[in-house]
Amino acid sequence: MTETTLEEPPYIVEPDAASVVLRTKDLSFYYGKTQALFDLDIAIPRNSVTALIGPSGCGKSTLLRTFNRMYDLYPGQKATGQILLDGEDVLAEKDVAKLRSKVGMVFQKPSPFPMSIYDNVAYGPRTHRIAPTKADLDALVEKSLRRAALWEEVKDRLGKSGLGLSGGQQQRLCIARALAVSPAVILMDEPCSALDPVATAHIEQLIEDIRKHTCIVMVTHSMAQAARVSQITAFFNMGKLVETAPTADLFTAPKLEQTQDYITGRFG
Repeated sequence: MTETTLEEPPYIVEPDAASVVLRTKDLSFYYGKTQALFDLDIAIPRNSVTALIGPSGCGKSTLLRTFNRMYDLYPGQKATGQILLDGEDVLAEKDVAKLRSKVGMVFQKPSPFPMSIYDNVAYGPRTHRIAPTKADLDALVEKSLRRAALWEEVKDRLGKSGLGLSGGQQQRLCIARALAVSPAVILMDEPCSALDPVATAHIEQLIEDIRKHTCIVMVTHSMAQAARVSQITAFFNMGKLVETAPTADLFTAPKLEQTQDYITGRFG
């Protein structure tokens, strides 16, 4: 096995500045006294899928959770540096609910609320008072379910529990719920790992459709999936960004030995 090192500086291909929706500057993260992320500088472009890859424990899911301050739910965790969403510092935002309407989250395991399909999608718009009338809310629920490629399957049972759907349908319902508040960014943490191949194909096609108008940042352990659905791939190891580049370039001609070792299976 080739010995890996973190001594090389990261190799970073910067997207066009005008396209950047999310950017970190000197971002570090701590679980109590344990540092998990080290001085990360990464730019995420809009209308694209950025895949975060790397061995287990490398910090990619931790990074994902800093983008919408999920760590606020757990005492002793903190981030330092900056996370800029359209130029505004996420770490300085006092209204975390407002932030999470701009930065949605889809988890590894489908997590619909224990309520009707309709109410799952309507929850965000009601909370943030996005749809002033029932007719507006009905239209928004339908639009969100259509964007999640779920409307035709559930339009006749909107009053039924979302928990009664299949795993793949539940994940699409969670995506519809995220889309309903028109977020600038959707975070996806291993969104297909609990799904069968058919459901995975549905979600991957959905990701391709959504990214045309919404930025997606996705953690995946599957390099094949990253190659299929992402335009940008960022490789992490031991809490540091090693290399980021257009996906095809990173997988076919990585610039750093660490990246080459990981994608060829020499470690990880």
